[in-house]
Amino acid sequence: MNNITAAITAVHGEVPNKVLSNKDLENMVDTNDEWIISRTGIKERRIVEKGETLSDLGAKVVKEICKKRGISPLEIDMILVGTVTSDHRFPSSSNLICYKSGATNAWGFDVSAACSGFIYTLVTGQQFVESGRYKKVIVIGADIMSSIINYEDRNTCIIFGDGCGGVLLEANDEGNGIIDSVLKADGGGKEFLNQKLGGSAFPITKDNVGHSDMYVYQEGRTVFKFAVTNMAGVAAEIMERNNLTGDDVNWLVPHQANLRIIDATANRMGLTKEKVMINIEKYGNTTSATIPLCLWEWEKKLKKGDNIVLAAFGGGFTWGSVFLKWAY
Repeated sequence: MNNITAAITAVHGEVPNKVLSNKDLENMVDTNDEWIISRTGIKERRIVEKGETLSDLGAKVVKEICKKRGISPLEIDMILVGTVTSDHRFPSSSNLICYKSGATNAWGFDVSAACSGFIYTLVTGQQFVESGRYKKVIVIGADIMSSIINYEDRNTCIIFGDGCGGVLLEANDEGNGIIDSVLKADGGGKEFLNQKLGGSAFPITKDNVGHSDMYVYQEGRTVFKFAVTNMAGVAAEIMERNNLTGDDVNWLVPHQANLRIIDATANRMGLTKEKVMINIEKYGNTTSATIPLCLWEWEKKLKKGDNIVLAAFGGGFTWGSVFLKWAY
């Protein structure tokens, strides 16, 4: 009898309609299109309209995933959401998405791991499926980064966009699904990439509203060095653990933070660019949403049994990699 694995059986992504291009940013901060592209690979990003929320995008993802699988939202057992930009401090985005999507028999919670949020949440969902306790678990990575970005800070506003993507996990006995994962964290990275105000350590008060500490702060050079080393390292580690060579890997799905970081990871793995999913030029860094958005865009190119490596690095610091075999 084969071991039960948690396999992705459907995927969907949602991005806002509003486009914020590099040309638009030239009118907002001291930057230019050539500078942004050369350093990040980003040409444009999507931004929510006023009143459009993370839970709205997440509910659409759940409904479309159910439609693809020919099931009712009432059949979903859990919805797990990787995000750092929930609609509210509470209730959780998971709670609201269950309600808005009609998945009212489901329960779940949010996972906070910044740009590694989808990978952390995917491995969490894996445990509930492989235990046999739950049959259908939706894992979402989503962030509305425009809600915590200072559009007067050219170091951060050029990078981030808004988006949401998700997958359905179900049990598999054919040897496909999630095979292995490596997850890591180092809280010492807090000082280099953070949002200082808004938590219990530094609550927002009438005296600090509007302060730059309300928004994302990033020490770009330090974060870049850590990301290049650790994202590439953990991707190489999972290949070594599973005796994989570059020839064995069909696809790398990297977090879309910076094109140079993506290239460094692919090179460390011995992969050609044709095996790397890249859409950073269209969406920028959507934090937890980048990996599921790639899976959604490349879905038609994926074949049953394909060896896929996911890799991410995020604030905190958090980083990790997942090796899975595509199940459909």
